[in-house]
Amino acid sequence: MLGVYRGSATLRLGGERGRNVAMDAGDVIVIPAGVAHQNIGASDDFGVVGAYPGGRQWDLLRGLPGERPKADDNIAALPTPENDPIYGAEGPLRKIWKSARERSK
Repeated sequence: MLGVYRGSATLRLGGERGRNVAMDAGDVIVIPAGVAHQNIGASDDFGVVGAYPGGRQWDLLRGLPGERPKADDNIAALPTPENDPIYGAEGPLRKIWKSARERSK
């Protein structure tokens, strides 16, 4: 999860052919594991905080040869978050991710 606390930025989600998303102070985005994301431009005062569910640690991968098999295993081993980090236990995140996982099988 990323939360913008100051300024603005444009993020690219999904790699080189991905989608650009504008973010401003107060915006929050939940990025599923394995989704490439990049800051492609930001205001001088841009400030962002990141958090991972359950105290998990990030692993920065850049798509280099040999990274993919371990990355796929790590992503598959992650549980669906217990709560929606924005809306809590009754929020839509778990339902959305469950549906997406079922479609990808």
